[in-house]
Amino acid sequence: MVRLGVDLGGTKIEIIAIDGDGRELLRRRVTTPRHDYQATLDTVVELVTHTEAELGARGSVGFGTPGSISPATGLLRNSNSTWLNGKPLLDDLSARLQREVRIENDANCFALSEATDGAAAGQPVVFGVILGTGVGGAIVIDGKLVSGASRIAGEWGHNPLPWPRANERPGPDCYCGLTGCIETFLCGPGLTQDHLAVTGENLHSMQIVERATAGDPACDATLARARDQHRRSARRGARRRNVEH
Repeated sequence: MVRLGVDLGGTKIEIIAIDGDGRELLRRRVTTPRHDYQATLDTVVELVTHTEAELGARGSVGFGTPGSISPATGLLRNSNSTWLNGKPLLDDLSARLQREVRIENDANCFALSEATDGAAAGQPVVFGVILGTGVGGAIVIDGKLVSGASRIAGEWGHNPLPWPRANERPGPDCYCGLTGCIETFLCGPGLTQDHLAVTGENLHSMQIVERATAGDPACDATLARARDQHRRSARRGARRRNVEH
């Protein structure tokens, strides 16, 4: 039996195929067609179709995606891949692939996987964090996902940045309609925007990291600001947990 898992991200779409024993058969990654819903669907279908053709087998399909499917409307919501919001993603994927598919918030998938047999296996409480195109999070307690009514109970990216500096107020605009969300500071595009605002140089986040590693002082300063924001967010989270428990 072949199982296919698809990570539908803001910058890349990756597919993995595993057999019934969990052994990896194939893995492939392509660039996400940003801001184009139909092209995103086409890319996913092409990935699945080519993977099954190469393996000579039809598989079950599961998707991890930013945001969640609304139980009231069946439409995707709260995704930082904003061109997916308000779309019947689950229904469209099922129709295009001509089978039932499963879909879940990507942070929920990641945290549950790590809590089951990954880095956090055996831990009673697990908080998983995704830092990429956006900022996601999920909570697993006693091996069970805490998803909440909206299936995004562990999300923390749209809380305000803790203890903002004067130059961090009111903060960047966020797609959610607010300003100064943690996501706008800690995500990859946030790193790019911060570096651009300070230096006037438009670099991808990976370029900033590479140049900082090579000794570029401006890029190193950008990473230092990001580390400070990360520390403040982590301290706020730890303080909140201490209060709650």
